[in-house]
Amino acid sequence: MLSIIIPAYNEEQRLPGSLDKIIQWRETTPYAVEIIIVENGSSDRTTEIAEAYARQYPNIRVLHSEKGKGAAVRAGIYAGRGEYLFMCDSDLSMPISEVEKFLPPQLNGYDIAIGSREAPGAQRFNEPAYRHFMGRVFNFIVRTLAVPGFSDTQAGFKMFKREAALEIFPYQTIMGWTFDVEALYIALKQGKKIVEVPIHWYFDEDSRVDPLRDTWRMFWDVITIRINDRRGVYDSRPHQPAD
Repeated sequence: MLSIIIPAYNEEQRLPGSLDKIIQWRETTPYAVEIIIVENGSSDRTTEIAEAYARQYPNIRVLHSEKGKGAAVRAGIYAGRGEYLFMCDSDLSMPISEVEKFLPPQLNGYDIAIGSREAPGAQRFNEPAYRHFMGRVFNFIVRTLAVPGFSDTQAGFKMFKREAALEIFPYQTIMGWTFDVEALYIALKQGKKIVEVPIHWYFDEDSRVDPLRDTWRMFWDVITIRINDRRGVYDSRPHQPAD
């Protein structure tokens, strides 16, 4: 039914607590859930910790990818066995129980559901004002240049129907933070239906995003997406998943 894909880069401190919460929640679900941890170039004990959990719990798998959050998520998408593929930040800043909001019967008729900190009913907790401001600036850039009509595209919780994901991710070219903007751009180009899901979101002081450096980098990624489209990158034959 559900594959939870967790990209993990140097997450030895946060990963155990998040996995414990997901495992506890999974025990209450009436459907099958697998957890895929995709380690991508860590220099700490992330792999050791992930593999220890995988040995203990048969529904946890550990994969490795090249560096970049986008590369990790794509590897998890290709490996996932679920009818629904859910990308989930390793800090678990959204309570895992809220994944129910993204699934039938609560949600029907959409190819992609994206967690939103701005949709009606959403709540943010403990976020510094400067981080909120930087996020709104980037969202304005995204709405203007790439993905119009969505109030928040950068929360790290997104659900893809399997068939939609396997039509979108072979076209992916961006392997860093902005991969999900590209995925949504491709989805809209393909006519996929996308909905925002209001979530409760808790700011993590150990966030890996640098507000200035990464916002500038992501801005250029958005420009790259538009250039790619003009060059026909998203219309050509896509890359095939690796075996």
